Amino acid sequence: MTISVWPKKPFIYQINTWVWLNALSRHYKHPVTLDTVPDKVLDDLASYHVDAVWLMGIWHRSPAVRASALNYQHEYRGALPDLTPADVVGSAYAIGSYQVDEHLGGRVGLALFRKRLRDRGIRLVLDFVPNHVAVDHPWIKVHPDYMVQGTARDLRERPSDFFPAQDALGHDRIVAHGRDPYFPGWVDTAQLNAFDPHLRRAILMTLMDIAGQCDAVRCDMAMLVTNDVFARTWKGYVGEKPATEFWEEIIPHVRRAYPNFLFIAEVYWDMEARLHLQGFDFCYDKRLYDRIRENKLDEIRAHLNAPTDFQEKLVRFIENHDEPRAAASIGVYRSLPAAVLVSTLPGATLLHDGQFLGRKIKLPVQIGRQPQETLHKELKEYYLKLLAETRHPIYQTGQWWLFHVTPGKENGSHRHIIAYGWRNEDHFCLITINMSDHHAQGHVSLEWWSEIGQRRWLLLDSLDGSRYERDGNAMRHPGLYVDLKPYQSHIFHFTPC
Repeated sequence: MTISVWPKKPFIYQINTWVWLNALSRHYKHPVTLDTVPDKVLDDLASYHVDAVWLMGIWHRSPAVRASALNYQHEYRGALPDLTPADVVGSAYAIGSYQVDEHLGGRVGLALFRKRLRDRGIRLVLDFVPNHVAVDHPWIKVHPDYMVQGTARDLRERPSDFFPAQDALGHDRIVAHGRDPYFPGWVDTAQLNAFDPHLRRAILMTLMDIAGQCDAVRCDMAMLVTNDVFARTWKGYVGEKPATEFWEEIIPHVRRAYPNFLFIAEVYWDMEARLHLQGFDFCYDKRLYDRIRENKLDEIRAHLNAPTDFQEKLVRFIENHDEPRAAASIGVYRSLPAAVLVSTLPGATLLHDGQFLGRKIKLPVQIGRQPQETLHKELKEYYLKLLAETRHPIYQTGQWWLFHVTPGKENGSHRHIIAYGWRNEDHFCLITINMSDHHAQGHVSLEWWSEIGQRRWLLLDSLDGSRYERDGNAMRHPGLYVDLKPYQSHIFHFTPC
């Protein structure tokens, strides 16, 4: 199957590669690597109607990174009580080298896996970590100038932020651990100097090689290498800010070679718009995630008032490898309307392997096996129905509207309802979501859709199959009356009667 440009609203399915292949190996009772994933497994992925698979953690796990992780086995047993040293593989985000780990199938295995995905119309996303590498990455010996370096005094006074190393000539070096401005260093990492021009060229070459193996990169903590943040984090250890931003120097070169390549930023601290301007196609919408988790409905509505062209460049999610599982943090039933929300808003949607089955245990990125859990198989049926709905072209080519909800009864329950819709020429789709554990009634005013007046409409709910006939003028004012059960959602498609 030919795959060209990305859709405007892509759906991305994240897989913890080491854990996933381990689970497949156990299920099929023989080793499974990227090049030997059974066709049935890939066909199942295709049935999810996603546009891309993000293989998290495919890069080489170095000996020092695994040795470091072995010191924290007591912490990992909270997620995997029967953990053994063999389950400790090292952090997925302390990169030993940007070579596909041979344990997972190597570069050849990845290439075959990508081809088989493409045959099913699915793209491939991989990780890139711009801020740091593993403490035994070859650059520390061969190119120590690529690293942020300190002094013997730093090592004595800040041992959690610096470590001793030697370069290829046997000279002693004091290298910084990778960190962000608010926390101590990550002990298995070495900090790259984002201001060094030679490092930037090396990063560009690395990314060019990665871009030849996939269709997009998810850039870890992308805001850490922006000039302002990096200067603040490493003041006194690096020189003046360069004239050009890190990403503005890197992204255009990759795009010239790979015009359809996508850049996705993990980004926090309200820096999404800045990273958009620096070239990223999509940025994490952590603010929406937090508001969903905390059930702050007024703040969710305020968030959705942002300009649509900004929202179209956000990645919506209710879980990923960094966050608690949705079934644990908000509960299986509250996750249903949340899933509808993140799947039908403008912007990309990120889905996490295990989310469809209600897994509750968040795995450390240092281990390669997941525990047995009680799974909610009915949840998967709901997700498959929802994701089939999102294949409707209106979500790619339609115009999005946020609607006002007024009281349906004098109980204030309308405040629990979020309502919005999509319009594509003469096709209308309305989504109403009850985010609470109480019945909610309200009138959804469709006044912006003047074309629905003067006729009657059949409303078909794609989630439960229910059908309603309603008058267009009444739906405009006072609005469509909705009565939603706890955690219920409607996705109504309008057909003229």
